[in-house]
Amino acid sequence: MQSPTPRPAVALSNLARAPHRLMFFIGASNLLLAMAWWALWLLSARWPMLAMPDTSVYAGWLHAFVMQYLVLPSFIFGFLLTVFPRWMGLPELPRRQYLPVGIGLIGGQLMLLLGAAGLPIGIPLGMVLSLLGWSIGLWRLGRLLVAERGRTWHARSCMAALLLGYAGLCAFIAFVAGADPSWALLGIKLGGFGLLLPIYITVAHRMFPFFAGNAVANYTPWRPLWWLAAFWVFIALHLLLELDQQTAWLWLADLPLLLLSCIALWRWWPRGVMPGLLRVLFIGLAWLPVSLALYVLQSLVELLGDQMILGRGPAHALFVGLFGSLLVAMVTRVTQGHSGRPLQMPPVAWFAFIAIQIVAVMRVVAEIMPDAGAWQALSAVAWLLAFSPWVARIGRIYLLPRQDGREG
Repeated sequence: MQSPTPRPAVALSNLARAPHRLMFFIGASNLLLAMAWWALWLLSARWPMLAMPDTSVYAGWLHAFVMQYLVLPSFIFGFLLTVFPRWMGLPELPRRQYLPVGIGLIGGQLMLLLGAAGLPIGIPLGMVLSLLGWSIGLWRLGRLLVAERGRTWHARSCMAALLLGYAGLCAFIAFVAGADPSWALLGIKLGGFGLLLPIYITVAHRMFPFFAGNAVANYTPWRPLWWLAAFWVFIALHLLLELDQQTAWLWLADLPLLLLSCIALWRWWPRGVMPGLLRVLFIGLAWLPVSLALYVLQSLVELLGDQMILGRGPAHALFVGLFGSLLVAMVTRVTQGHSGRPLQMPPVAWFAFIAIQIVAVMRVVAEIMPDAGAWQALSAVAWLLAFSPWVARIGRIYLLPRQDGREG
């Protein structure tokens, strides 16, 4: 009688097998830690039975900084440190080159959260570690760009967004070091439209038609570089108008962005039968025109002399709806494929994806509800409920070797 095959052991050493393993594990951990703190803060603000310590940085700004510069960039660096060598035909990075990036980002997040909990040195030290992780990550990716013989425009687009993000990171750190609060606002604004949106759009432009072409019969990929260049032009215009506080005129940038996003969604959306792992990519991408339409509406209402009726609703349609949905879709795809598992949506991923659609609607609607604080707090708790089972599953996968016995 044959002895049963031993189950693979969970080990921290498996995290160092590939950049995406380490960085996705860090990002998933940060995803829950950051939102747990923010949910507690919102709950205490609305129902003061729970007292949260005061922070040296306004909690809302700290929340924006952590999500834009630590949580989502952990996934971004993990993805780019993995795919840059493949896009450029270069050797994969050795672990000594990406481990410091992960250490800086997880260390920065932990220290910032300890600072938010009352540790005096936590926030300054967290900023230093965050800057260190970012600097090493940019250096490694930049060296790959220099080593490339040709020109991979998607890689250069991602690098341009990362450099804008680095400028925003430094601006926020300058505020923490004593500069005017306008530096914090500069950092927050660059994080959304300067860093995250261009990277998400660049990756979608390169990868989504490719994924669809491999999964749907008779699909014709469409990814002209003029479209990506045009998107960048109007992103830059949006940033210039917002930094100049001309929010009533943002529609001049956001309406063309809306039209470009509708064109892309129409051209990219497969007309045939789609597997679930592909369908969630395009459903998530549909939040892009939704969020841009809300931005346009907000701007036009302000231009006509009324107040900003939607508050932070358009931003959260973008951050929770688009970024959150595509995070689940893309990370699940990478995790399944790079762990030797079938390219399909497991039930826990479906739960997270469907739940995050509900969370996004809750957070957008919260801005127009009579008790906005309660809705904001409940949407943060719902975020935790949506992501926790999914994070537990993918976190365990990164601690295991590949199922097919291959490296990575």
